[in-house]
Amino acid sequence: MVVSVGIDVAKDKHDCFILNSEGEVLADVFTIPNNMDGFNCLLQTIRDCTTPQDIIKVGLEATGHYSYNILGFLLDNGLATYVLNPLRTNLYRKCLSLRKTKTDRVDARTIAAMLLSDIGLKPYTDTAYHNEELKSLTRYRFDKVRERAKLKQSVSRLVTILFPELEKLVPTLHMESVYALLSEFPGAKQVAEAHLTHLKAVLYGASKGRYGRDMATTLRDAARCSVGSVMPAKSLELQHTIRLIRELDAEIEDIETAIQSMMDEIQSPITTIPGIGVRMGAMILAEIGDFSRFGSPDKILAYAGMSPSTYQSGQLSLSGAYSHMEKRGSRYLRYALYNATKYVCLWDPAFAAYLAKKRGEGKHYNVAISHAAKKLVRLIYAMEKSKQSYRNAA
Repeated sequence: MVVSVGIDVAKDKHDCFILNSEGEVLADVFTIPNNMDGFNCLLQTIRDCTTPQDIIKVGLEATGHYSYNILGFLLDNGLATYVLNPLRTNLYRKCLSLRKTKTDRVDARTIAAMLLSDIGLKPYTDTAYHNEELKSLTRYRFDKVRERAKLKQSVSRLVTILFPELEKLVPTLHMESVYALLSEFPGAKQVAEAHLTHLKAVLYGASKGRYGRDMATTLRDAARCSVGSVMPAKSLELQHTIRLIRELDAEIEDIETAIQSMMDEIQSPITTIPGIGVRMGAMILAEIGDFSRFGSPDKILAYAGMSPSTYQSGQLSLSGAYSHMEKRGSRYLRYALYNATKYVCLWDPAFAAYLAKKRGEGKHYNVAISHAAKKLVRLIYAMEKSKQSYRNAA
């Protein structure tokens, strides 16, 4: 007999419901605290309601960090655990009743019933659970890089106010020699008043010898004719912003070292695809998780929200040429696949030709990239299944 355990996860407590395949309620909704005593209480209740011959299925929604601890406990105790998409359980609950009822008790019952009715569900594995660490790292890096990008925009804005001529004198504002200059002399006024020897020493040291007296002279001359404003508050903000960027650089480097270490252990063939490096490959693998959860590449595309949406009613059909990407799945996976595809199309002749073919059919660049992304997902899926490198899998 199949016994289904539905758990509605929350921050401080979890609501649980136990049902068997004959529709008999073995344990009506009960609440456990989110601690070891509560977890042990749940485990004991499950054992009291079942026999060794029963097939036990435990289900809970993917609720982010709230579910990590109880999920690890269930897996450590050998229970087949299913992590459900909240969107899927919401649709299932609506099918059961027309009433707009959503409570923790109802959700626990819904999850238990869903486990018994949906034979297509696949259990969460230890591989997927430990993959969460890689996902945490890649998402953490993603957030840190975005934070750094905003700070760099602030630097550009402040330089436009304090020393607008500087941007045309250097390849980019976001290089160590420029940051060193602006940290020491945060504005045209400070650069104009700087001693040439000191200015040269700052530039020479930060650029590792690339910039010397000539650049120092050029910058000081430009500063003396600058239209930049003298605003001590903005100069202080510029110095602090550069300091924050440097701190983020160090943090991102630490994160990338940890990602590299995990990727060395995984030894995935995904990085053999031209254009996919360790960081982007890690993000794709982390977001997909256990490939055995997906029966086909199309299911990965649906998980990423990259499947075309279709609307049809009577004679009205919005599909084919008028369909749009669903964008209802993992935005992180969608971001990683889209950006990885752009680089793969740049570095791999086969993908470059495929993109050119789609563009030749009159498709917009973004639409053509989405087609190439689908081709890339099929390739990655085949490579992960076979564990062969790109050249062997192609």
